[in-house]
Amino acid sequence: MRDTAVPEITFDAFDPGHRADPYPAYRRVRDAAALFPYRLGDVPVTLVTRYEECAAILTGADWGHGYAAGISPFRDTTAAIPGSFVRMDPPEHGRYRKLVAKAFTPRMVADLAPVAGQVVDELVDAALGRGGFDVLEDLAVPLAVAMIPVRLLGADPADGARFREWQLAIARGSDPDALLDDDAVTARGAAALACMGYFGELVARRKREPGSDLLSALTVGADGETLTEAEVIGMSLLLLVAGMETSINLIGNGLLALLRHPEQFRFLRERPDLVEPALDEMLRYDAPTQFTIRVALTDTVVGERQFRRGDGVVVLTASASRDDRVFPDADRFDVTRYAGTRPARKHLGFSLGIHYCVGAPLARIEAAAAIRALLERAPGLRPATDSVEYRPSLIHRGVMSLPVTI
Repeated sequence: MRDTAVPEITFDAFDPGHRADPYPAYRRVRDAAALFPYRLGDVPVTLVTRYEECAAILTGADWGHGYAAGISPFRDTTAAIPGSFVRMDPPEHGRYRKLVAKAFTPRMVADLAPVAGQVVDELVDAALGRGGFDVLEDLAVPLAVAMIPVRLLGADPADGARFREWQLAIARGSDPDALLDDDAVTARGAAALACMGYFGELVARRKREPGSDLLSALTVGADGETLTEAEVIGMSLLLLVAGMETSINLIGNGLLALLRHPEQFRFLRERPDLVEPALDEMLRYDAPTQFTIRVALTDTVVGERQFRRGDGVVVLTASASRDDRVFPDADRFDVTRYAGTRPARKHLGFSLGIHYCVGAPLARIEAAAAIRALLERAPGLRPATDSVEYRPSLIHRGVMSLPVTI
């Protein structure tokens, strides 16, 4: 984990002891070097810690995942899931993303805004009647279930608990295998098989009786392009896991930041028109996705460092979004940072480039609806406990629960 080119420090943010707050460890390694030699299990990689270098790799044509070319040092956890384009390179990636984009249109997403608002109102009504509730289990999770598997994919609302169980197991399993124990790897495989079986039955039904949901649109195809049944199933699994995990953790992490900074909560309650730019600060400050992996597809240079074809990097997007070189006073949570005529630089909370989160608009709609409702209807909201426990995932960052009182 050491190299003579950088100071002798140990990067330990992946240690469970830092799960509650990995950001000081990110800062130590970021201050030491933009490109930090590291060993991920048996795989020598480079940690990319600063904004400019992370952005260059995420947007650079010389970088990808390298699985199809057989050059990646990482194990492809999506290899058995056709249509899961999250770790594909062009041109295959473009074909799948194009089909999703044509079905997952801005108009379709905009039409979901009032639906999200209605679901949130019903959930908050129930929560306010109890005097206290859990932000995740009573709001963020049922909202994500209602919007992703139920509304978009046409699944049965009664299966919400199953979706959450599968989504958590697969999300945990998306961490590099070197960071997983045997139980997590086994749970990932079992959840993926169960989820694909479920959506296999649903796709067969949509072929017979297409509806107005996204799953029907994917099954039918667009502009003469069609997906195989296996590809539609794989894409449904991807949308379920990525869509639910992102929106749930955006709401949980974002509201926790507001509760830990009550002056920001009060300010935003007085200025609800700033909720949208405040979401960008929540994504920058404590992102649902902490890092991603990439592989050099050809010999290339980043930050004056020569990379060879097949070299692997861990792009620490959460560290980059706390880089003081780009974001002044970066460790300060400021809901006005993205407001006004000259907002801050683009954060990496939803990534950049061709792998920018396809579900970002929907995640923003869900989070905005939930946070606006709590600001308006629960002005005395406060945490029920001083500490929270985080889920074991490393790529995906989110709390186990977030109990609050009113």
